[in-house]
Amino acid sequence: MSSEIIDEVVASVRRFVRDEVVPAETEIEEKDSIPDRIRVAAADMGLFGFAIPEIYGGLGLSMSEEVRLVFELGYTTPSFRSMFGTNNGIAGHVLLEGATEEQKKAYLPKIASGEWVASFALTEEGAGSDPAGLATTARRDGDDWVINGSKRYITNAPNADVFMVFARSEEGSVGGRGISTFMVERGTPGLRVAPKDPKMGQAGAWTADVYFDDLRVSGDTLVGGPAGEGRGYATAMKCLAHGRIHIAALCVGMSQRLVDESVAYAAQRVQGGKVIGEHQLIQGLLADSVTDLHASRALVKEVAAAFDDGSDRRIGPSTAKYFASEAVGRIADRAVQIHGGSGYMRGVPVERFYRDARLFRIYEGTSQIQQLVIARNVLRDAR
Repeated sequence: MSSEIIDEVVASVRRFVRDEVVPAETEIEEKDSIPDRIRVAAADMGLFGFAIPEIYGGLGLSMSEEVRLVFELGYTTPSFRSMFGTNNGIAGHVLLEGATEEQKKAYLPKIASGEWVASFALTEEGAGSDPAGLATTARRDGDDWVINGSKRYITNAPNADVFMVFARSEEGSVGGRGISTFMVERGTPGLRVAPKDPKMGQAGAWTADVYFDDLRVSGDTLVGGPAGEGRGYATAMKCLAHGRIHIAALCVGMSQRLVDESVAYAAQRVQGGKVIGEHQLIQGLLADSVTDLHASRALVKEVAAAFDDGSDRRIGPSTAKYFASEAVGRIADRAVQIHGGSGYMRGVPVERFYRDARLFRIYEGTSQIQQLVIARNVLRDAR
């Protein structure tokens, strides 16, 4: 995509987020739902498929272009981005990384257009960042597969049209071995989605448990066809590298919003006869937050460029996700502190973002998992 076009896309999304989504944040928080008018507009803008190649109906943004877009998406409630995040991210990329050409042509256009919402069903009670405890099984029965098990905290599960389900297809396999991925459509007998989870934050972004009870799917639903059997975990890891940069960019967007809210409040709140922004201790909090913001943005841009040219798709994504998610937590904490008592009150944006930001250090691999990925890779390279 030419630089002029991506500039127009980013500017258009920026206007939409600030003019339409930001004013709807209270409504989204209170109703725990994204208004239909916003969903339809997002689909019309191509936001359900910005990371999917143009040949499959998407915008085909590179990673460097994508992070610019996500910086803007992150400026508002993260539930807005979550509405189409899995289509572009870990769910859509399962198909991009592992599917046959026939499967891509059948599924990706529906995902890119927003006709379908996709979910990434990997996490279980005993298997999150580490797949060793993955207990969901897929047993071959003639030309079909029979799936049994359950998944936990699955984003968009309550309204998903297709689930990318990870199951252990090789009996007795351990760790990441013997795991395959299946495309399971809503309405398939044996599929049950539990009521949506009550969460600390990110209202409007729905998650739920998903259950499989002798769910039967044809062999055509195995991602990658016969060659994809047992390759599910490797595919998931490729998807997560992209997803971690995406989440890091989202954290940058929220960091910018929090800095803007903090600066605006410090510049107008009067205490002791002068605005609190004139107090050096408040200035110190602002300076630390602005520095965290700049460092996060620069790191994400550098990591995205390395992802695009293929020079680093292992360490970089984890460093960006680790630093940016921790940084937005620090910035959110300072924002509440700057606001004082009002920052603890419901209805004030920084209070909501404080709760919303906490999840970033957990999903797409916890901060502790990112530490392990980073350390193990640099040590491996040193041998």
